[in-house]
Amino acid sequence: MLEKPTAIQGADVLTSLGWLKDTTVVIEEGRFVSIEPLTSPKGATLVDARGLQMLPGIIDLHGDAFERMISPRPGISFPLPMAIAENDCNLIAAGITTFFYSITDSYEPGLRSRDMARQIIEFIGEKNQQSLSCDSRIHIRHEQANIEGHEELCGWLEAGQIDLLSLNDHLPPRDNEKKLVRHFKSLRLRFTMSETEMRALVERMQSAREQGSPQVEQLVAIAHKYEIPIASHDDDTEEKVALSAKRGIAIAEFPATIDLAAKSRNFGAAVLMGAPNLVRGGSHVGYMSVADAVQKGVLDALCSDYHYPSLFHAPFKLAELGLMAFEQAWELVSLLPATAAGIGDSPTSSQNTFRKGRIAIGWDADFLLITPGNSLPSAITGVYVAGQEVARYA
Repeated sequence: MLEKPTAIQGADVLTSLGWLKDTTVVIEEGRFVSIEPLTSPKGATLVDARGLQMLPGIIDLHGDAFERMISPRPGISFPLPMAIAENDCNLIAAGITTFFYSITDSYEPGLRSRDMARQIIEFIGEKNQQSLSCDSRIHIRHEQANIEGHEELCGWLEAGQIDLLSLNDHLPPRDNEKKLVRHFKSLRLRFTMSETEMRALVERMQSAREQGSPQVEQLVAIAHKYEIPIASHDDDTEEKVALSAKRGIAIAEFPATIDLAAKSRNFGAAVLMGAPNLVRGGSHVGYMSVADAVQKGVLDALCSDYHYPSLFHAPFKLAELGLMAFEQAWELVSLLPATAAGIGDSPTSSQNTFRKGRIAIGWDADFLLITPGNSLPSAITGVYVAGQEVARYA
């Protein structure tokens, strides 16, 4: 038996053509089927949204704040079902309706190990359609120096278990003590190990880095074969950007400078940056700021990076700063990331059955109802995924 249509009545709706006032949006089988002036369609479940605004749901391509739910302190872990359930609630409360779990496939023990990656992939695969409200996907951030279990990673790609692959190399150069010390500081946030043990681990991985290079090229080939988008990460030299171009990278995550971002866009990559960069007023690692990227026209999409609420607030901030109209800024967290990941209205992928990031007829009914005049997630009064109400807030 088919479910009754749902009619969201009286909201001001943000569409690709701008705001539609006092509008009724009808949803059937998880998709938008009608967007008309205020009406009362017969046989539909009516939702009174007068005085509210309706926005496309947020799509987050890169977020790793879920790690803090799994391991809130170094060496302390919580059961995965509890951690992912908590994370799912946090995503929905921040207005994120499609989330790519950015799982680091690293040489580190514990939180960013292959074993943890495997557990999360298996759990999300089993639970996504059962107990998780957010449309949950897998983004593997593969560290080049992690050469163990290469065939398993290839298998995940071939089996369709990975939705986005990014290529990472966070190992510092052997002769740069400053970067090495900063790397140790980062490692200590995730696990406990003596300085001697850390240096031994990094030295082993520095030796493995070159062995990982041909493995990365094989991963790139498999990803292209199965139409899985690939992202580069932290490209900070022209040589790295050129390599990304050669690899057919679709998304350039956090390029270091305006010039490198422009070069990435020139070869067709979408430039993705973190919303916390905008909210905090700059990059925490000294790279270009989101504000500068917007002013120079080299930004394509935003992600939560490590802080979910920043992604909701960012479009309001851009409008407040006079850098971009709100209507355009909201596309940085909805339509544009969806397009970059191949789940927007992209005719290039023969496997694409999703149309996310826009309130339009035929598109997936993922959206937010919010109270005007509040730029924080506390403005959210309702969240819908595939046409189903997954959260309602006072």
